[in-house]
Amino acid sequence: MWKLKIADGGNNPYIHSTNNFVGRQIWEFDPDYGTPEERAEVEAARENYWKNRFQVRPSSDLLWRMQFLKEKRFRQTIRQVKVENEEEITYETATTAMRRAAHFFSALQASDGHWPAENSGPLFLIPPLVMCLYITGHLKTALPEEYRKEMLRFIYCHQNEDGGWGLHVEGHSNMYCTVLNYICMRILGEGPDGGKDNACSRARKWILGHGGAISIPTWGKAWLSIYLAYLIGQDAIQCPQSFGSFPLFFLYNQTKMWCFFRLVYMPMSYLYGKRFVAPIDPLILQLREEIHTQPYNKINWKKVRHLCAKEDLYFPHLLIQDLVWDGIYIFTEPFLTRWPFNKLRERALEITMKHIHYEDENSRYIEIASVEKVLCMLACWVEDPNGDYFKKHLARLPDYIWIGEDGIKKQNVGSQLWDTSLGLEALLACQLTDEIGPTLRKGHDFLNKSQVRDNPSGDFRSMYRNICKGSWTFSDRDQGWQVSDCTAEGLKCCLLLSVMPPEIVGEKIEPERLYDAINVLFSLQSKNGGVSAWEPAGSARWLELLNPSEMFEDVFIEQQYVECTASAIDAVVLFKKLHPGHRKQEIENFIRKAVQYIEEIQMPDGSWYGNWGVCFTYATWFALRGLTAAGRTYHDCLAVRKGAGFLLKLQLDDGGWGESYLSCKDKKFTPLEGNRSNLVQTAWCLMGLIHSGQAERDPSPLHRAAKLLINSQKEDGDFPQQEVAGASLRSLMIHYPNYRNTYPLWALAEYRQRVPLP
Repeated sequence: MWKLKIADGGNNPYIHSTNNFVGRQIWEFDPDYGTPEERAEVEAARENYWKNRFQVRPSSDLLWRMQFLKEKRFRQTIRQVKVENEEEITYETATTAMRRAAHFFSALQASDGHWPAENSGPLFLIPPLVMCLYITGHLKTALPEEYRKEMLRFIYCHQNEDGGWGLHVEGHSNMYCTVLNYICMRILGEGPDGGKDNACSRARKWILGHGGAISIPTWGKAWLSIYLAYLIGQDAIQCPQSFGSFPLFFLYNQTKMWCFFRLVYMPMSYLYGKRFVAPIDPLILQLREEIHTQPYNKINWKKVRHLCAKEDLYFPHLLIQDLVWDGIYIFTEPFLTRWPFNKLRERALEITMKHIHYEDENSRYIEIASVEKVLCMLACWVEDPNGDYFKKHLARLPDYIWIGEDGIKKQNVGSQLWDTSLGLEALLACQLTDEIGPTLRKGHDFLNKSQVRDNPSGDFRSMYRNICKGSWTFSDRDQGWQVSDCTAEGLKCCLLLSVMPPEIVGEKIEPERLYDAINVLFSLQSKNGGVSAWEPAGSARWLELLNPSEMFEDVFIEQQYVECTASAIDAVVLFKKLHPGHRKQEIENFIRKAVQYIEEIQMPDGSWYGNWGVCFTYATWFALRGLTAAGRTYHDCLAVRKGAGFLLKLQLDDGGWGESYLSCKDKKFTPLEGNRSNLVQTAWCLMGLIHSGQAERDPSPLHRAAKLLINSQKEDGDFPQQEVAGASLRSLMIHYPNYRNTYPLWALAEYRQRVPLP
């Protein structure tokens, strides 16, 4: 049986930590763990998910929740409440529902103070890991039998009814994920017609019925080049290889690329420059014939170089872009493979590997995210199969493994800090210090130990890194990458806790460390007032036209985001109140410019587009929260009035709101099928309207929304899992299971506190 372990570094000599592994969450299989009843409960959860997988695609993340609730012997002792059709919500009813949710959520807190959870959704993360471990010969040692079994379970659970896999758990089938997951099943031991419910034969039928694997998009061509020697002699990744050596003024220089893409294409370019392909074995020869509609040796690779299946195509290449990549390949490749020009390539490879090692060390081999992790690990193995760099990568693989009732999934990256800071804000809004004081204290301690204390090592500017001292990351301190909204939410929590009794919540963080956090936020504000996420945004917007990925949009350069900007306003306004003498004029300017940015990017219908959540409801809540924190009101701010109006016109008959992930992709509001409500989105909209002052104008929409939340609460204080609520890269959806607890709790707390009730 599986068990979640917290803040555990083990005895591996190839792993180290900056804070004694606080925030680390890893799974371990123990054949002797659990009673027969507990094992039966796990199997029942798996079976229930399988039977209902096409109704609710994301998992409820039950395994660790069952473990924690049993370890803490949690029993919900607060009576359940319901609001009848014509009944008014009383203060007592709202308080009871809120307390039930707060006590349940508190019971899920880990021993080090954070709230564990998966951060998943994409269906292209497991296959590259399996390919990498297969190539390097570490598949069975890094992923023992039980791990491989659960990975197959996850793949089966998320196969669509047509036999393919989508880009994410709710997406339509596409070539990229279907080919990768088919190959993954074959590597993990399934035959051509094997797998649960004929998974392999159904997948192969989908692939061949949609033109075969030659139409896999660029990232897929890169992996097939590595694993199947798929495009021998071709630049499959469509990126100038070893670009680290290019002059600073060259438009493709690393400083101009978004950090996520930069750290994808560094190891990709290294692998291409080394001409690395996996050793050919019988399985590879079989796969070459299984995934194409014509014999492998008769495929004209030059003709299919830019081919991309229509199911995958979201951001089409401009003709000029394809001409650029073809020109680079045709006119530079003959020179770079011959003396003396091959010396330039060798130097470029050295520089690229220097950057990879720098990122490895400064992220403690976790890397910025999952895709980058596997590529950097493989690059280190290609450089030295027996080297310490590769061994250190292997030691951090458990940081990405997560297990739910739907099997093993590979996380995008842990969301420990993000989930914890939002959870703490929700609990603080409840004003239940006497009841949940120990929970607040542990959460405060986690924030304290998770703040980044130093900038990246050495001359970090020359390695294209920004300051990070004083920041909070998305996951844990060891990962090391500053994020603006995580820093803002972490800072706000610390500020709120700093005015509470230290004997209850612990000693407050030193002012100097809060000043460091402010400094990070200042560094990420652009001239237009918007706040970027990871690094300062400054590249020309037209460079996005050179985005080589067909599946994602707005990923080539760093940019500003309404959510990050609003979070920063909220935190900086509170900081100004508690520390009025620190950088007073700069803070005034920061807030003024940030507010102006939010007002300027509002859509004509009153909404804001959400980059990190689904979608217009998410961003509109953030925007209203930020604007009102800065002092804007419904009466004196047109943006607030339009934002509130946008939310009001979308409220459904049951009092809730429901928005499809298609809003992110299509960039226009799309309701959920059947006009269903989603509780997380309902909570966002309820809080957005409360911030806009709706209680003073007409509280009836607020009462209807709160009634839906109260009546949807489960017997134990939990809320049901519904559709995916997180988003990224326009077309990619992210699953945050803790959202179903955090946001309804937070909304009920705000409702109880700020809406007059009988």
